[in-house]
Amino acid sequence: MKEPYSNDNCEVDVLTHKGTIKNIDTHAYYVSIISQSACSSCHSKGVCSVTEMQEKMIEVPRKPGESFNIGDTVEIIMNKSMGAKAVLIGYIIPFVLLLITLIAAFKVFDSEGISGLISLSVLVLYYMVLYFLRDRFKKTFNFSIRA
Repeated sequence: MKEPYSNDNCEVDVLTHKGTIKNIDTHAYYVSIISQSACSSCHSKGVCSVTEMQEKMIEVPRKPGESFNIGDTVEIIMNKSMGAKAVLIGYIIPFVLLLITLIAAFKVFDSEGISGLISLSVLVLYYMVLYFLRDRFKKTFNFSIRA
């Protein structure tokens, strides 16, 4: 699913995913993509309970001159560097935060239960901060589309 995308004679590594436009408003296209695990394309998926497919809705800002319609099949484009940044913010930082908080709380309180609750509380606070900063992340993690 990854391919180099040429833009103004400048080659950039991008991630692409096919999707269908489900809704359009004045400032964005809402594109539905099917996210599937690697095993969903396996020939045994009918008898296996591990298969995982989900429909996700991606908001893509409209740009002047673009004219797509509901039902059009498009490719969503995102720079690879944004994917790495998303993994860092969504998985690596919370894991490190959880681990450091757990160790520090255990040293202070000498109780596994209290340490676990404190580290989980810090993790909840971290994700709440991410939730409240979601509009800022929309500006950072922007997608584009092409036919």
